[in-house]
Amino acid sequence: QVQLVESGGGLVQAGGSLRLSCAASGRTFSTLTMGWFRQAPGKEREFVASISGSGGRIRYADSVKGRFTISRDNAKNTVYLQMNSLKPEDTAVYSCTARVGYDSGTYDLTSGYPYWGQGTQVTVSS
Repeated sequence: QVQLVESGGGLVQAGGSLRLSCAASGRTFSTLTMGWFRQAPGKEREFVASISGSGGRIRYADSVKGRFTISRDNAKNTVYLQMNSLKPEDTAVYSCTARVGYDSGTYDLTSGYPYWGQGTQVTVSS
């Protein structure tokens, strides 16, 4: 089992920045592909970003490319999501996810990740 705990959400004005963190435990962190998904009210959960265990493979949703950066510190068992130039449409509950290994066919699918954090609210005001 993998336990995931997110932190760093909050309220920010449009154009501002936030950094989310997700601490993982229960498995050797470097073996885990980590991802971030988000779910806005009334919408389906959507992929935001993912990073492989070594950090060599990084993927982003088109809606956040150039504004968000995913990174990881394997020594601290933590993955980060730096969010810049935030927009009101980025408002959502952001969830950290994990899976063992990397799958190029499912990195952006909720079904590709068996482990999920509880989520953290990000609210961007206009």
